[in-house]
Amino acid sequence: MLCKKAIVVLTLSTLGAGAARAQTLRPPAYPLVTHTPYFSVWAFQDTLAAGPTRHWTGAPQSLEGVVRVDGRAYQFLGQAPPQYRALIPTAAERPYAARYTFAAPAAGWEKPAFAGAARWKTGPAPFTNDAKQPGTQWTTHDVWARRTIGLPAAPPTGPLTLLLLHDDDAEVYINGVLLLKQAGYNDQYDRFAVPAAARGALRKGENVLAMHCVNPHGGAHLDAGLYETLPTPAPLPQARQTAATLTATQTSYTFAAGPVILTVSFLSPLLLDELETLARPISYVTCTATAPDGKAHPTQVLLTEAGTLASNTPYQEVADRPGAAGSLRWRAVGTTQQPVLATAGDNVRIDWGYAYLAAPGAAALASGDPQQLKLAFAKTGTLPPTGPAHPAQAQRVAQAAVLDLGRVTATPAEQHLLLGYDEQYAVQYFDQNLRPWWRRDPAMTMDKALQAAETDYPRLRQKATEFDKKMYADAQAAGGRQYADLCQLAYRQAIAAHTVVAGPKGELFFFSKENFSNGSIGTVDITYPSEPLFLLYNTELAKGMLRFIFDYSESGRWKKDFPAHDVGTYPLANGQTYGEDMPVEEAGNMLIITAAVVKMDGKPDFARAHWPTLTKWVSFLKRDGFDPANQLSTDDFAGHLARNVNLSAKAIMGIACYGQMARQMGDAKTADEYTTLARDLAKKWVTMAQDGDHYALTFDKPAGSWSQKYNLVWDKILGLNIFPPEVAQQEVAFYLKHQQKYGLPLDSRKTYTKSDWILWTATLAGSRADFEALVAPVWQFANETPSRVPLNDWHETTDAKQVGFQARSVVGGYFMKMLDVKLNGK
Repeated sequence: MLCKKAIVVLTLSTLGAGAARAQTLRPPAYPLVTHTPYFSVWAFQDTLAAGPTRHWTGAPQSLEGVVRVDGRAYQFLGQAPPQYRALIPTAAERPYAARYTFAAPAAGWEKPAFAGAARWKTGPAPFTNDAKQPGTQWTTHDVWARRTIGLPAAPPTGPLTLLLLHDDDAEVYINGVLLLKQAGYNDQYDRFAVPAAARGALRKGENVLAMHCVNPHGGAHLDAGLYETLPTPAPLPQARQTAATLTATQTSYTFAAGPVILTVSFLSPLLLDELETLARPISYVTCTATAPDGKAHPTQVLLTEAGTLASNTPYQEVADRPGAAGSLRWRAVGTTQQPVLATAGDNVRIDWGYAYLAAPGAAALASGDPQQLKLAFAKTGTLPPTGPAHPAQAQRVAQAAVLDLGRVTATPAEQHLLLGYDEQYAVQYFDQNLRPWWRRDPAMTMDKALQAAETDYPRLRQKATEFDKKMYADAQAAGGRQYADLCQLAYRQAIAAHTVVAGPKGELFFFSKENFSNGSIGTVDITYPSEPLFLLYNTELAKGMLRFIFDYSESGRWKKDFPAHDVGTYPLANGQTYGEDMPVEEAGNMLIITAAVVKMDGKPDFARAHWPTLTKWVSFLKRDGFDPANQLSTDDFAGHLARNVNLSAKAIMGIACYGQMARQMGDAKTADEYTTLARDLAKKWVTMAQDGDHYALTFDKPAGSWSQKYNLVWDKILGLNIFPPEVAQQEVAFYLKHQQKYGLPLDSRKTYTKSDWILWTATLAGSRADFEALVAPVWQFANETPSRVPLNDWHETTDAKQVGFQARSVVGGYFMKMLDVKLNGK
């Protein structure tokens, strides 16, 4: 969603940390509630009330807030997303059967009178070549389908929308009139406006929706439906937003609502030194109001949470229920079907478990239609009584809480709410459903978790504010103000792209989701760039990102002599689903990160527990790592590459890390052997890769080729001393000459880049000035990108536009410089 740029000053003053610093980084998107890949709500615009709040995928997950001052209501949070009513529902809303054929039909197949359709087969929609998904299997080049739908009344006269899921090119007709021809493919239902001619073809009684799709290669799917947009009430006037603040764990906004100043703070207490707090999926929303004129102004605040927080689509049926937990009262909403762990994939939301809205004390709670709740509050300051909980579409259900701040004066009045999510089971691990870490004891319930969170609120609020201030100061000392801005922007995103799970033996697993990439779970080359944040603050989480990969090999399920790429497609960790291995990439990654864990632990126990596996992997690198064959690396979007110089550097680092771990284990002979081997290979690397004033992209040295050698950073971080120091010096000097406005390109083939790798490359710099010079364009990208989504790590260096990916954990790699300072003091 692209939004007009606004100037927003970010300051710490609204968090009570003082006004000692002001900075003007405009986040691409603002994290509000950030816990797991499923419980993750963001504002994609600068003004909080300028649009709906959204899941990181972009799907609306609506939080709305209204403040009522002296009887006048002002919207300060969110907007109601459009609501749609199905005229012809998709299979995602209501299963249906259609007639279909895989053989080319005669002309006129799309028309209502086409008689040949009587000989077609009948099967359930959607049409797909994914055997794990419901629907009709489609493995041929083409599919043609028709369905007949009766409309009991005259069709609406207003705008209509076609919802279309297609892979690849598709065409859709209504009663023989073309609705849409759409090239390419999508992986979600996209909306398309229906042209006037097609809208005019719709009629009372029977209608025929016909569609055709081609599948030249890869995935295949087809489904379509027709929807009308429902009218929405006139919007409330907006409170005037005067400030927005983003720190590591908190996002706060300040508003002028008539004579009252309202500050609303969202706190997700992702404190990495408190595992139980980190894993508990509960955020706080705090509302603080003052009246600068000193007079008394009756003030109430409404917050609503839509049923879409607990559904994959807005059309799924949900139901809500009330409850109480100690001093808290709450409402919870979830789907009526509760398909636990039934859906795997990338651009999907959770549709099992329950979203909670809880409030302490005498706050009023209710549920109902979101617009009716909001309008009732705007008129009276109260909520209509909640009747029996009748299931309804997620888009038409909201839970609401009213905080009565009383007669607000110059003395601040303050109350808070809690937002939580109980998913019950988080991941399936080789056919065993695993509980989230916070729920690993079967006796634990969300009731108890909410009570604990409420008790912890004052302490966590203070600790989070202190942590935010210290983290920023540490980052600024390490790399400057712009570097610190990037670290605090990345912090919550990197953590919330994971979930903490109790393994089969009670061990800690920390699973990543490869957001907007391919949806893999536990991807090794996502772990690799993400690890600096977790190495810096909690090595148990760093180990938790490695354990399941070790287990995959050591259990005998994965039989190759290098590590797997992943363990499945989130949330199903039942074995690698990525279609191709990355042998040198993943072997190097696992050896390097294990060595980093051992370095941070100060003891070799973790490596000793997996030494035979590490030995197998280093033997593979010794054999095949130095001059890699044609294969993918973590930068797989750039395609295959043979003789990849940067990948070779990773293999050398992996071999050196094995030697370092052997020395820590007291095996001097093995340590000397592998350290010597790594240094010999480094000398050979220098000779083979040298290309004038830099080192080439590949060992065959295409003319003018180069690449970021970000893998060399571990030589410095871990004190391996394998490569001559002038290698990094020469590369950094070369990079500084080849930067674009928004960053250093990944390599000479394209102008796009990966921001996490730039931060690693910058850490190679020998001077603070060179480090800051490489960081500054990344800061500029984050500040100016027109792609208003949770921070994307793959962007164009020429115009700052998103190329792909968003909300991924890899921005944890921004903390590499801080890790360097912690280990090496510089």
